[in-house]
Amino acid sequence: MKLIGSGVILIPYEEIHVEKYHKWMLNKELQELTASEPLSLEKEYAMQKSWRTDDDKCTFLVMDKEKYEKNGNEIESLIGDTNLFIDNESKSAETEIMIAESNARRKKFGWEAMLMMMKFGRNFLNCETFVAKIGFSNVKSQAMFKKMQFKEVSRSDIFQEITYERTCSKDWLEWLDTNVQFSIVEYRKVSFVHM
Repeated sequence: MKLIGSGVILIPYEEIHVEKYHKWMLNKELQELTASEPLSLEKEYAMQKSWRTDDDKCTFLVMDKEKYEKNGNEIESLIGDTNLFIDNESKSAETEIMIAESNARRKKFGWEAMLMMMKFGRNFLNCETFVAKIGFSNVKSQAMFKKMQFKEVSRSDIFQEITYERTCSKDWLEWLDTNVQFSIVEYRKVSFVHM
């Protein structure tokens, strides 16, 4: 499925997107912000398959809606990704958002994509709590999640990160509903053969 918001469109992570995603993840700044290590292109293809098939992961790539409506090109319109790592037992999900394209930052794309992802997680995946783990140096993400009413629950000097949490209370779900709306349409499968 494809989620269409006011400024962004969330689409499934398909093989055709891997090369652009791989290039993003070679960027040292993005590696630091996401606490990631670079992978070979082949490992990135394997990772994409697991993101699409594992029951405990939900991943969407983020597109700039205006750009996509002008050019119709998914690859050129991609600006980042958003993820949920789901713990079905506790009904919680660790959230992540990355706006990889520097020219797409400070435009509220990350804000909208994250709210869409959490609303999707609550409504379709039965998530009751969301958790965000953010590096000490990533003050912009810290500020965003605090604005989303997440509360700090712990700090890890070893991992250099702060853990924030948000329970899906009735008041917060009403806040979420008033702050983000989106429609869901069928996503056309992009055909691609990786050799």
